[in-house]
Amino acid sequence: MLLPAASAPARSRGRSLASALREAVRSGRLTAGTRLPSSRELAADLGVSRGLITEAYEQLTAEGYLRSGRGAGTWVGDAARAAVPTVRDLAPRDGHARVDFLPGVPDLSLFPRSAWSAAHRQVLAELPHHALGYPDPRGLPRLRTVLADLLARRRGVVADPERVIVCSGVAQAMTLLALALRARGHTAIGVEDPGSPEHATLLAAAGITPVGIPVDDEGADPVALRERGVRAVVTTPAHQFPSGIGYSAGRRTDLLEWARSVDGLIIEDDYDGDFRYDRAPVGALQGLDPVRVAYTGSVSKSLAPGLRLGWLLVPDGLAAEVVERKRVMDLGNPALDQELLARFVERGDYDRQLRRCQRAYRERRDTLVAALHEHFPGVRVTGIAAGLHVIARLPGRWGPQDAFLARAAAAGVAVRPLSDYGMPTPSLDGGGVPEGAPVDGIHLVLGYAHLSPARIADGVRLLAEAVGKAQGAQELDHARVQSTRR
Repeated sequence: MLLPAASAPARSRGRSLASALREAVRSGRLTAGTRLPSSRELAADLGVSRGLITEAYEQLTAEGYLRSGRGAGTWVGDAARAAVPTVRDLAPRDGHARVDFLPGVPDLSLFPRSAWSAAHRQVLAELPHHALGYPDPRGLPRLRTVLADLLARRRGVVADPERVIVCSGVAQAMTLLALALRARGHTAIGVEDPGSPEHATLLAAAGITPVGIPVDDEGADPVALRERGVRAVVTTPAHQFPSGIGYSAGRRTDLLEWARSVDGLIIEDDYDGDFRYDRAPVGALQGLDPVRVAYTGSVSKSLAPGLRLGWLLVPDGLAAEVVERKRVMDLGNPALDQELLARFVERGDYDRQLRRCQRAYRERRDTLVAALHEHFPGVRVTGIAAGLHVIARLPGRWGPQDAFLARAAAAGVAVRPLSDYGMPTPSLDGGGVPEGAPVDGIHLVLGYAHLSPARIADGVRLLAEAVGKAQGAQELDHARVQSTRR
């Protein structure tokens, strides 16, 4: 067991012996209560100096792996417990479906590896040593300046670099805001219903109760906001998730008037605002009132969620509190990653990446819509032509919905119903389906960005075959029953 360590180079032999003994105790090869050879005996067996063995015994006794007493020898202690080492990967992964229409997932194969690598080499070559120290918790000034310019140009926000906070995606931005609002006495915050489950989860983790606010075909209902008594709300106005609508101009005005009347705050999650396929994207709500709107976004849809890079534009009145929360939470985002993103944007690579994604995702959306109309006559695809998902409303003859989902799963096609995104608590219209939507039929939220056009067409075909065969069998059984009765 110790012979390989005894053969190590002279300079590292002592450390190797101690490490081998330590691992033998951890793994259970040396069990608690085992008496070890004396230092003299073990040194002779291994052909090393007695001093190396004595030093290793003393080190492991100090750490608790061994115990010894004058004249009593050296024994394996009982502090360490052998355990089988396991390394689990808890990252979300696609299931075993043949085709998974998971909404909100980008195509990670579009990540610009060459351009990113070139920017990385350039940053490493030019970055001064002092830049690798603890950063400003808000983010590096260079990146905050670049982001302010980018967001003002592309999303129409009012962006002061002093109020830009670089964070680990929208999730951290939401958490920072929730903690700051909770410290100010907020106990509840409105969330869209239906809406992103992550919003409610993040608020609850910060000690704030999420309250469902019904969404109709213009946006979140301001009347419901007043009735609920909240003074903050999380919204996705550019492309509401999951209903796919864009907030109307009138509804945007109503929300701002509500916020001003209650001294409240609108949290704008601009999760896919750059992806509009039928026209130029509508500007961010924050541009209308930067005092009442906190704006957040990230590169998760445009580059990759694994980069964990996002931004938060916070109103002046909340800035100091949010920055202090950020400082305490993690002392700031990695400096090298921030420099890299700044260089990537400055070189024009980020704009090129957005154009590349827009072309690919527009083609995939068109493919999905065409396939749905071909295989599911009577389907209605609702929402604006934007983002990474569509809402498909299938006629009732394809149902009931539970049976439809079961048949899809059996065929290896994973789909998500709109009802999965409703708040568990009742809302004004019953929750789960936007107000004014038909109550019959099947309402699906279908993601397409991560699938090639061929996979999309194949997935819709498989889905139609699975539910079509079942539907045909049901109709045949019904006809047989009617014939028997006659």
